[in-house]
Amino acid sequence: MGEIHSLLEAQGKQFAVEHNMAQRDLLEAAVAYMSDEDTALAFAYSGWAQCALPHRRIAADKPWEVRSERVQLVVEPGRAPGPDGNLEFCGVPFGAYARLILIYLQSQALRTQSREIELGGSWREWLGKIGVPWGGPSRRAVLEQAELVSRCRLTFHIRGNGQRGLVNQSIVDRALFLEIADKSGRQGHLSLETAKLSEGFYEQLKRHPIPLEMSAIRPLSNNSAALDCYVWLAYRLHSLSGPKLVTWKALKDQHGLGFSKLYHFKNKFPAVLALALSVYPEAKVDVRDEGVVLHPSPPPVRPRIIAVRG
Repeated sequence: MGEIHSLLEAQGKQFAVEHNMAQRDLLEAAVAYMSDEDTALAFAYSGWAQCALPHRRIAADKPWEVRSERVQLVVEPGRAPGPDGNLEFCGVPFGAYARLILIYLQSQALRTQSREIELGGSWREWLGKIGVPWGGPSRRAVLEQAELVSRCRLTFHIRGNGQRGLVNQSIVDRALFLEIADKSGRQGHLSLETAKLSEGFYEQLKRHPIPLEMSAIRPLSNNSAALDCYVWLAYRLHSLSGPKLVTWKALKDQHGLGFSKLYHFKNKFPAVLALALSVYPEAKVDVRDEGVVLHPSPPPVRPRIIAVRG
Protein backbone atom coordinates (compact mmCIF):
# COMPACT_ATOMS: atom_id res chain seq x y z
CA MET A 1 0.00 0.00 0.00
CA GLY A 2 1.29 3.47 -0.87
CA GLU A 3 2.31 6.00 1.75
CA ILE A 4 -0.78 8.15 1.36
CA HIS A 5 -3.08 5.13 1.60
CA SER A 6 -1.33 3.87 4.76
CA LEU A 7 -1.69 7.35 6.24
CA LEU A 8 -5.41 7.49 5.50
CA GLU A 9 -5.98 3.99 6.81
CA ALA A 10 -4.13 4.74 10.06
CA GLN A 11 -5.20 8.34 10.74
CA GLY A 12 -8.26 9.04 8.59
CA LYS A 13 -8.95 11.85 6.16
CA GLN A 14 -9.80 14.54 8.70
CA PHE A 15 -6.55 14.08 10.60
CA ALA A 16 -4.54 14.13 7.36
CA VAL A 17 -6.27 17.33 6.19
CA GLU A 18 -5.96 19.14 9.53
CA HIS A 19 -2.25 18.36 9.77
CA ASN A 20 -1.58 19.09 6.10
CA MET A 21 0.06 15.70 5.68
CA ALA A 22 -0.45 15.54 1.91
CA GLN A 23 -1.74 17.72 -0.90
CA ARG A 24 -5.51 18.06 -0.79
CA ASP A 25 -6.08 16.79 -4.37
CA LEU A 26 -4.08 13.64 -3.61
CA LEU A 27 -6.02 13.04 -0.41
CA GLU A 28 -9.34 13.52 -2.17
CA ALA A 29 -8.39 11.14 -5.01
CA ALA A 30 -7.08 8.49 -2.62
CA VAL A 31 -10.17 8.73 -0.38
CA ALA A 32 -12.48 8.48 -3.40
CA TYR A 33 -10.59 5.42 -4.61
CA MET A 34 -10.44 3.68 -1.24
CA SER A 35 -14.11 4.28 -0.45
CA ASP A 36 -15.43 3.22 -3.87
CA GLU A 37 -17.12 -0.17 -3.63
CA ASP A 38 -17.67 -0.52 -7.38
CA THR A 39 -15.58 -3.47 -8.60
CA ALA A 40 -16.30 -2.91 -12.30
CA LEU A 41 -13.44 -3.23 -14.75
CA ALA A 42 -12.48 -1.05 -17.68
CA PHE A 43 -10.07 -1.74 -20.53
CA ALA A 44 -7.73 0.14 -22.83
CA TYR A 45 -5.63 -0.95 -25.80
CA SER A 46 -1.96 -1.22 -24.77
CA GLY A 47 -0.89 1.17 -27.52
CA TRP A 48 -2.46 4.04 -25.60
CA ALA A 49 -0.11 3.30 -22.66
CA GLN A 50 2.89 4.03 -24.87
CA CYS A 51 1.59 6.92 -26.98
CA ALA A 52 -1.49 8.98 -26.14
CA LEU A 53 -3.71 11.68 -27.59
CA PRO A 54 -3.01 15.40 -27.12
CA HIS A 55 -4.19 17.07 -23.94
CA ARG A 56 -5.34 20.25 -25.67
CA ARG A 57 -6.89 21.21 -29.00
CA ILE A 58 -4.49 21.53 -31.92
CA ALA A 59 -5.11 23.03 -35.38
CA ALA A 60 -8.02 21.27 -37.10
CA ASP A 61 -5.97 20.18 -40.13
CA LYS A 62 -2.84 19.16 -38.18
CA PRO A 63 -1.99 15.51 -37.45
CA TRP A 64 -0.78 14.54 -33.99
CA GLU A 65 2.51 12.69 -33.61
CA VAL A 66 4.08 11.28 -30.45
CA ARG A 67 6.65 8.56 -29.84
CA SER A 68 7.94 6.41 -27.02
CA GLU A 69 10.77 3.89 -26.83
CA ARG A 70 9.02 1.33 -29.03
CA VAL A 71 5.93 2.98 -30.47
CA GLN A 72 5.20 6.02 -32.60
CA LEU A 73 1.60 7.22 -32.93
CA VAL A 74 0.23 9.36 -35.74
CA VAL A 75 -3.39 10.50 -35.48
CA GLU A 76 -4.82 12.11 -38.62
CA PRO A 77 -7.83 14.41 -38.27
CA GLY A 78 -11.07 13.39 -39.90
CA ARG A 79 -13.25 15.57 -42.09
CA ALA A 80 -16.91 16.46 -41.81
CA PRO A 81 -19.34 18.46 -44.00
CA GLY A 82 -19.25 22.16 -43.22
CA PRO A 83 -22.17 24.62 -43.39
CA ASP A 84 -21.83 24.78 -47.20
CA GLY A 85 -21.63 21.00 -47.57
CA ASN A 86 -17.91 20.96 -48.36
CA LEU A 87 -15.71 18.65 -46.30
CA GLU A 88 -13.62 20.40 -43.65
CA PHE A 89 -11.00 19.07 -41.24
CA CYS A 90 -12.48 18.75 -37.76
CA GLY A 91 -9.33 18.02 -35.75
CA VAL A 92 -8.02 15.10 -33.70
CA PRO A 93 -9.60 14.10 -30.37
CA PHE A 94 -8.00 15.57 -27.26
CA GLY A 95 -8.31 15.92 -23.50
CA ALA A 96 -9.92 13.85 -20.75
CA TYR A 97 -13.31 13.39 -22.44
CA ALA A 98 -11.75 11.78 -25.53
CA ARG A 99 -9.94 9.30 -23.29
CA LEU A 100 -13.08 8.50 -21.29
CA ILE A 101 -15.05 7.89 -24.49
CA LEU A 102 -12.35 5.53 -25.74
CA ILE A 103 -12.27 3.67 -22.42
CA TYR A 104 -16.04 3.24 -22.59
CA LEU A 105 -16.00 1.98 -26.20
CA GLN A 106 -13.13 -0.42 -25.55
CA SER A 107 -14.62 -1.71 -22.29
CA GLN A 108 -18.04 -2.30 -23.83
CA ALA A 109 -16.55 -4.07 -26.84
CA LEU A 110 -14.64 -6.51 -24.64
CA ARG A 111 -17.51 -6.94 -22.22
CA THR A 112 -19.96 -7.86 -24.98
CA GLN A 113 -17.34 -9.47 -27.25
CA SER A 114 -18.71 -7.42 -30.12
CA ARG A 115 -17.51 -4.57 -32.31
CA GLU A 116 -21.05 -3.17 -32.35
CA ILE A 117 -21.75 -0.84 -29.45
CA GLU A 118 -25.21 0.53 -28.72
CA LEU A 119 -24.83 3.80 -26.89
CA GLY A 120 -28.07 5.69 -26.36
CA GLY A 121 -28.56 6.44 -22.68
CA SER A 122 -26.09 3.82 -21.44
CA TRP A 123 -22.94 5.81 -22.02
CA ARG A 124 -24.53 8.99 -20.67
CA GLU A 125 -25.30 7.07 -17.48
CA TRP A 126 -21.72 5.72 -17.41
CA LEU A 127 -20.26 9.21 -17.83
CA GLY A 128 -22.48 10.46 -15.02
CA LYS A 129 -21.20 7.71 -12.72
CA ILE A 130 -17.60 8.80 -13.26
CA GLY A 131 -18.40 12.44 -12.59
CA VAL A 132 -19.13 13.93 -16.03
CA PRO A 133 -22.53 15.67 -15.91
CA TRP A 134 -24.68 15.28 -19.02
CA GLY A 135 -25.63 18.89 -19.57
CA GLY A 136 -24.35 22.32 -20.49
CA PRO A 137 -20.71 22.75 -21.53
CA SER A 138 -19.65 19.22 -20.54
CA ARG A 139 -22.34 17.67 -22.75
CA ARG A 140 -21.26 19.76 -25.74
CA ALA A 141 -17.61 18.89 -25.12
CA VAL A 142 -18.35 15.16 -24.85
CA LEU A 143 -20.35 15.18 -28.09
CA GLU A 144 -17.57 17.05 -29.88
CA GLN A 145 -14.98 14.51 -28.74
CA ALA A 146 -17.24 11.61 -29.73
CA GLU A 147 -17.37 12.98 -33.26
CA LEU A 148 -13.61 13.56 -33.42
CA VAL A 149 -12.94 10.01 -32.16
CA SER A 150 -15.33 8.62 -34.76
CA ARG A 151 -13.79 10.49 -37.69
CA CYS A 152 -10.04 10.33 -37.00
CA ARG A 153 -7.57 7.76 -38.32
CA LEU A 154 -4.57 6.47 -36.42
CA THR A 155 -1.34 4.60 -37.10
CA PHE A 156 0.76 2.89 -34.44
CA HIS A 157 4.31 2.28 -35.74
CA ILE A 158 5.78 -0.49 -33.60
CA ARG A 159 9.44 -1.50 -33.37
CA GLY A 160 11.39 -3.91 -31.20
CA ASN A 161 13.34 -7.19 -31.22
CA GLY A 162 14.77 -6.36 -34.63
CA GLN A 163 11.31 -6.10 -36.16
CA ARG A 164 9.02 -3.30 -37.30
CA GLY A 165 5.27 -3.26 -37.81
CA LEU A 166 2.30 -0.96 -37.94
CA VAL A 167 -1.34 -0.84 -36.97
CA ASN A 168 -3.10 1.45 -39.41
CA GLN A 169 -6.84 1.99 -39.15
CA SER A 170 -9.68 4.15 -37.97
CA ILE A 171 -10.98 3.57 -34.45
CA VAL A 172 -14.60 3.42 -35.57
CA ASP A 173 -15.79 1.82 -38.82
CA ARG A 174 -19.34 3.11 -38.63
CA ALA A 175 -21.14 5.60 -36.44
CA LEU A 176 -24.72 6.86 -36.28
CA PHE A 177 -25.12 10.50 -35.30
CA LEU A 178 -28.44 12.11 -34.49
CA GLU A 179 -28.85 15.80 -35.18
CA ILE A 180 -29.89 17.73 -32.09
CA ALA A 181 -31.54 21.06 -32.74
CA ASP A 182 -30.85 24.03 -30.50
CA LYS A 183 -33.57 26.16 -28.87
CA SER A 184 -34.13 28.11 -32.08
CA GLY A 185 -34.74 24.94 -34.07
CA ARG A 186 -31.46 25.08 -35.94
CA GLN A 187 -29.13 22.08 -36.14
CA GLY A 188 -26.85 21.94 -33.13
CA HIS A 189 -24.42 19.24 -32.06
CA LEU A 190 -24.49 15.65 -33.23
CA SER A 191 -25.23 12.94 -30.69
CA LEU A 192 -23.39 9.64 -31.16
CA GLU A 193 -25.93 6.82 -30.71
CA THR A 194 -24.22 3.72 -32.10
CA ALA A 195 -20.64 2.89 -33.03
CA LYS A 196 -18.82 -0.04 -34.57
CA LEU A 197 -15.13 -0.41 -33.81
CA SER A 198 -12.96 -1.07 -36.84
CA GLU A 199 -11.95 -4.70 -37.23
CA GLY A 200 -8.25 -3.91 -37.02
CA PHE A 201 -8.56 -1.84 -33.84
CA TYR A 202 -10.88 -4.40 -32.22
CA GLU A 203 -8.48 -7.27 -32.96
CA GLN A 204 -5.56 -5.36 -31.47
CA LEU A 205 -7.65 -4.51 -28.42
CA LYS A 206 -8.56 -8.17 -27.88
CA ARG A 207 -4.91 -9.24 -28.18
CA HIS A 208 -3.42 -6.47 -26.04
CA PRO A 209 -5.91 -5.14 -23.44
CA ILE A 210 -4.90 -3.36 -20.25
CA PRO A 211 -7.32 -4.07 -17.37
CA LEU A 212 -8.11 -0.98 -15.31
CA GLU A 213 -10.20 -0.24 -12.24
CA MET A 214 -13.26 1.95 -12.67
CA SER A 215 -12.73 3.11 -9.09
CA ALA A 216 -9.35 4.51 -10.20
CA ILE A 217 -10.66 6.20 -13.33
CA ARG A 218 -13.35 8.19 -11.51
CA PRO A 219 -11.00 10.39 -9.42
CA LEU A 220 -8.90 11.11 -12.53
CA SER A 221 -11.80 11.76 -14.90
CA ASN A 222 -11.04 15.47 -15.36
CA ASN A 223 -7.26 15.11 -15.70
CA SER A 224 -6.05 13.71 -19.03
CA ALA A 225 -2.38 13.67 -17.99
CA ALA A 226 -3.11 11.64 -14.84
CA LEU A 227 -5.29 9.22 -16.84
CA ASP A 228 -2.42 8.65 -19.27
CA CYS A 229 0.00 8.14 -16.40
CA TYR A 230 -2.28 5.62 -14.69
CA VAL A 231 -2.70 3.61 -17.90
CA TRP A 232 1.07 3.73 -18.48
CA LEU A 233 1.83 2.44 -14.98
CA ALA A 234 -0.82 -0.28 -15.28
CA TYR A 235 0.88 -1.43 -18.47
CA ARG A 236 4.53 -1.19 -17.43
CA LEU A 237 4.92 -2.09 -13.76
CA HIS A 238 3.68 -5.68 -13.63
CA SER A 239 5.82 -6.76 -16.61
CA LEU A 240 9.15 -5.60 -15.14
CA SER A 241 11.73 -8.12 -13.93
CA GLY A 242 13.73 -5.48 -12.04
CA PRO A 243 14.00 -1.72 -11.49
CA LYS A 244 13.80 0.36 -14.67
CA LEU A 245 14.99 3.96 -14.94
CA VAL A 246 12.99 6.12 -17.34
CA THR A 247 14.91 9.33 -17.96
CA TRP A 248 13.29 12.75 -17.88
CA LYS A 249 13.92 13.12 -21.61
CA ALA A 250 12.15 9.84 -22.37
CA LEU A 251 9.29 10.83 -20.10
CA LYS A 252 8.95 14.21 -21.79
CA ASP A 253 8.95 12.61 -25.26
CA GLN A 254 5.97 10.49 -24.25
CA HIS A 255 4.11 12.55 -21.65
CA GLY A 256 5.27 16.13 -22.09
CA LEU A 257 5.00 17.29 -25.69
CA GLY A 258 3.13 20.37 -24.50
CA PHE A 259 6.24 21.60 -22.66
CA SER A 260 8.88 23.50 -24.60
CA LYS A 261 11.58 23.06 -21.95
CA LEU A 262 12.61 19.89 -20.15
CA TYR A 263 12.92 21.61 -16.78
CA HIS A 264 9.30 22.84 -17.01
CA PHE A 265 8.14 19.27 -17.57
CA LYS A 266 10.44 17.97 -14.81
CA ASN A 267 8.84 20.41 -12.36
CA LYS A 268 5.24 19.47 -13.29
CA PHE A 269 5.28 15.71 -13.95
CA PRO A 270 5.86 14.55 -10.34
CA ALA A 271 2.46 16.00 -9.36
CA VAL A 272 0.78 14.13 -12.24
CA LEU A 273 2.58 10.94 -11.22
CA ALA A 274 1.54 11.39 -7.58
CA LEU A 275 -2.11 11.75 -8.61
CA ALA A 276 -1.95 8.55 -10.67
CA LEU A 277 -0.29 6.74 -7.76
CA SER A 278 -3.05 7.91 -5.41
CA VAL A 279 -5.38 5.45 -7.18
CA TYR A 280 -2.80 2.67 -7.61
CA PRO A 281 -1.76 1.75 -4.03
CA GLU A 282 0.49 -1.19 -4.94
CA ALA A 283 2.56 0.70 -7.51
CA LYS A 284 6.23 1.13 -6.56
CA VAL A 285 7.79 4.19 -8.17
CA ASP A 286 10.63 6.49 -7.14
CA VAL A 287 11.37 9.99 -8.45
CA ARG A 288 15.10 10.64 -8.86
CA ASP A 289 17.25 13.47 -10.19
CA GLU A 290 17.88 11.50 -13.37
CA GLY A 291 14.28 10.39 -13.94
CA VAL A 292 11.66 8.00 -12.58
CA VAL A 293 12.52 4.49 -11.40
CA LEU A 294 9.80 1.90 -11.96
CA HIS A 295 9.85 -1.21 -9.77
CA PRO A 296 8.06 -4.53 -10.38
CA SER A 297 4.57 -4.17 -8.92
CA PRO A 298 1.29 -6.10 -8.97
CA PRO A 299 -1.11 -4.96 -11.71
CA PRO A 300 -4.03 -2.81 -10.54
CA VAL A 301 -6.37 -5.69 -11.46
CA ARG A 302 -5.26 -9.17 -10.49
CA PRO A 303 -5.35 -11.86 -13.22
CA ARG A 304 -7.73 -14.09 -11.25
CA ILE A 305 -10.27 -11.25 -11.12
CA ILE A 306 -9.94 -10.71 -14.85
CA ALA A 307 -10.61 -14.38 -15.47
CA VAL A 308 -13.82 -14.28 -13.44
CA ARG A 309 -15.18 -10.90 -14.57
CA GLY A 310 -13.50 -10.22 -17.92
